[in-house]
Amino acid sequence: MQEVKSNIVLKRVYDKVAQSDGCRILVDRLWPRGITKERAALDEWMKEIAPSEALRRTFHGGSINFSEFKEKYMNELSSGDK
Repeated sequence: MQEVKSNIVLKRVYDKVAQSDGCRILVDRLWPRGITKERAALDEWMKEIAPSEALRRTFHGGSINFSEFKEKYMNELSSGDK
């Protein structure tokens, strides 16, 4: 069997699109402000696996740290709760 190597590179949707980007997937429930679909040049918009609105607000509001956010987000992903 042939070994498959892949790299996941995180990039903001506001950053310039490059040919080296490969498959571009947006994981966010909200469409980014001021970005057209053409400018985003996405292959997929996977809003269903993004953190819930409540979790996102809690993290951005500073109520939890990244470690707590990660744990809660992983629980959301495994349980299907949004």
